[in-house]
Amino acid sequence: MNNIENIQKKIIKELKFFNNWIDRYKYILDLGKKLPKMPAKWKKPKYLLSGCQSNVWIYHKFFDDKIHFIATSDAAIVLGLIAIILRIYNYRKPREILSTPLNLTKFVGLEQHLTLNRHNGLNAMLSHIYYIASNYIRT
Repeated sequence: MNNIENIQKKIIKELKFFNNWIDRYKYILDLGKKLPKMPAKWKKPKYLLSGCQSNVWIYHKFFDDKIHFIATSDAAIVLGLIAIILRIYNYRKPREILSTPLNLTKFVGLEQHLTLNRHNGLNAMLSHIYYIASNYIRT
């Protein structure tokens, strides 16, 4: 089992600790509040993600054969989802990202508790991260 799978299992355990979705949402919101602020120089249209209801910016750097993501949103719940995604995929090798899909949504029922627009936005964020990772695969 790789680190991404271990982190996903840990997040699933953390979310399942809460007995109801109100507390889970509060936890996700708190995760978003703890994210480092994105510098204004990266909050540009170039890094603005399409396919999300709210504004989401994703910037990345590639060094030491790993991808470092910096992301933010103007919506609190989306910021929390970003915090979860970054916890899983940040500072990872491209092949590791591409070989391990996000599993926690089905294990904690997150998909059922997000609006269709939020669900589509989550998929757009993940697709963008996978796209970035695929650009760094060395043949």
